Amino acid sequence: MTARYLARRLGRVVLVVWAAYTLSFAVLYLLPGDPVQTMLSGAAGGDGAAVDPHEAQRLRHTLGLDRPLAVQYTSMLGHALRGDLGTSIRSGAPVRGQLAQALPDTLSVALPALVLSVLVALCLALLGAWPRRRALRRAATALPSLGTAMPSFWLGLLLAQWVSFRWGLLPATGGGRSPRATLLAALTLALPIGCVLAQVLGRGLRAALAEPYADVARSRGAGRARLLLARALRNASVAALALLGVVCGQLLAGAVLVETVFARGGIGRLAMDAVTYQDLPVVQGVVVLAALVAALVNLVVDLLLPLLEPRTASEAADAVPAH
Repeated sequence: MTARYLARRLGRVVLVVWAAYTLSFAVLYLLPGDPVQTMLSGAAGGDGAAVDPHEAQRLRHTLGLDRPLAVQYTSMLGHALRGDLGTSIRSGAPVRGQLAQALPDTLSVALPALVLSVLVALCLALLGAWPRRRALRRAATALPSLGTAMPSFWLGLLLAQWVSFRWGLLPATGGGRSPRATLLAALTLALPIGCVLAQVLGRGLRAALAEPYADVARSRGAGRARLLLARALRNASVAALALLGVVCGQLLAGAVLVETVFARGGIGRLAMDAVTYQDLPVVQGVVVLAALVAALVNLVVDLLLPLLEPRTASEAADAVPAH
């Protein structure tokens, strides 16, 4: 691994974050609606409340929203490069502080969800390749497709209905970072991602078992378990690891639905409230954070792939959608 390779990957991280920042600025600031009007009407008692135009103009000038878009973009980008993501229009608090306060709640769900998704993928993929009976393998192979077809919000409501309300095993709503408080939300986030990974890992396992080296290992007396776990799994995991770098970026996106369904605080809930009240700096801060996390995860994956399998890592990375 050369310094040029590492510099190119770091440059991709910077490019992804800049593109996300620029695109979010263009989309948010060109949408119809006025965040100042929304904030002042809400403070006055509702959407239909009258807003003093002089007060609206004063606040718009204070926030810098009366300047040309190009000037706003340049100024905000310069502050963002120094780590200043601006101030919330709704609360007046620094956006960076709000993100720092909400991030631990999201991580308490996203990190267990990541571990659970890998375990789900591993179990489903092995079930699709391990049993000798073809009917069992076909049934296990069909399960990931079913899992990817289920919407996250529907899956969350289903788990809450059965596990919490009917069986009373786990709390359905509320905050907290204990395993008991986060397990249902983590499962809701993990199952669809685990099923996607299982499809890729399962195909890789079946392809690896059909390779000539697998026939040679069988002729030398290697058992099915040893062949799967010691040889085939390592070769098949290259493509799954490359895909994991892509789907990790979906964890923060999925947190919006999961935190809403289970009434939890976090980045997703913060983003939803910011969109509702047109709190543009907060929305942009969430987008930049999600892009940064996704880009850094993909950087780590890019650095790990050559260590796992130098010969096939580049091929697996090319087979995964660009990130």
